[in-house]
Amino acid sequence: MQTAIPSTTYRSGGILAEFSMKILVIGGGGREHAIIWKLNQSPLVKEIYCAPGNAGIGKIAKNVNISSDNIERLVEFSLETGINLTIVGPEAPLVEGVVDKFRQNGLKIVGPTEHAAQLEGSKIFAKGFMKKYNIPTARYDVANTFSEASAIIENYSCPVLVKADGLAAGKGAFVCKSREEALSKAKGLLEEKILGKSGDNIVIEEFLYGTETSILCFIDGNSIVPMANSQDHKRAFDGDKGEMTGGMGAYSPNHVYTEEIERQTEMEILQPTLLGIQKEKMDYRGIIYAGLMITKEGPKVLEYNVRFGDPETQAVLPRLETDLAEIFNKIVDRKLEDVDINWSEEGTVCVMLASEGYPGSYKKGLEIKGLEDIPEDLLVFHSGTAEDGKRVTTNGGRVLGIVGRGKTIDEAREKVYKNIDRISFEGAFYRTDIGVER
Repeated sequence: MQTAIPSTTYRSGGILAEFSMKILVIGGGGREHAIIWKLNQSPLVKEIYCAPGNAGIGKIAKNVNISSDNIERLVEFSLETGINLTIVGPEAPLVEGVVDKFRQNGLKIVGPTEHAAQLEGSKIFAKGFMKKYNIPTARYDVANTFSEASAIIENYSCPVLVKADGLAAGKGAFVCKSREEALSKAKGLLEEKILGKSGDNIVIEEFLYGTETSILCFIDGNSIVPMANSQDHKRAFDGDKGEMTGGMGAYSPNHVYTEEIERQTEMEILQPTLLGIQKEKMDYRGIIYAGLMITKEGPKVLEYNVRFGDPETQAVLPRLETDLAEIFNKIVDRKLEDVDINWSEEGTVCVMLASEGYPGSYKKGLEIKGLEDIPEDLLVFHSGTAEDGKRVTTNGGRVLGIVGRGKTIDEAREKVYKNIDRISFEGAFYRTDIGVER
């Protein structure tokens, strides 16, 4: 933990500051660990709290035993502790209005309001937003009943996507190779309620061919600034086989994200997104993430996320050279354009160590061994861990993210895979092809 600056006034990144900040990060996964790791490098920061945190976060911040969805208690804690700024990691509290509640109590917080968070909270809302503001995306239809879904599916060639409208922890989209499979998934969502209320309405969507890329952006309502690009690997096993997961690894920069694609994304996706946010009078001061498919026709939006991605954050933030606390302050004050945001030229690769059975059921409480054997030039971000006395144990499906850095993606990959087996727990598995050019 970084100690307080001895003087009461100091300069950082051109900003004259008169106090060291107390920061609260909401969440307890690898994304939050990476955010805190980066914030700890800032001279603007005195103390960092994390609710609820995990075993790894507890080594560099103060874990607080408050669930990320207990908004009232989070507000109370922030007022009691004198928190100067809060950053929200997961999507659920954003969709539930945590930003609105904090601001109503005079607390500074990074994130979109409940209204703006619908861009992730409802796929139907997001697709309507894209259509209204001419943002390239896949053709789609909405179904509220199974009979509607059946009729719609007949008009799509396979493969076709069936998506739950609401939040589903990254597991609400189904790529269906046949009409029978599409009908089965639609029935499961709409009638069998396999994802509860999240599947009360569904989106049926054209399947897009191409390569995915993740564009995370800082946004303050006046400006939108893309971060270093990355690619997530969603499927559980090598070769993009197996079930959809929350993400089995990521790397940055993406092989396919050329300067031409970058310009096209800026003009056809990011600027229209900002314009739509302004026209819809959304109070959006935080992070927006556009999941893209780079098709033969150019980039198209698969989905919006209204927060840092996981595990993209673990691959992207190690490349950030600018003070993250300064960026967050500028976002809250709607002065993002005043800060120069710089990125290193290095490549990064994050490989997730997961629990046997993930993304289905898995064991918890298994001892993790070998953490102390990882070389210092690798980063280890804890995703699903807990402390049990002196032991660190598993506490989630995705357990650890191992991050390598190098002059190239290949060099970063080699560092990770050369050392990842130093860490072990019962049933641990990982993909061996993260960052491999296809």
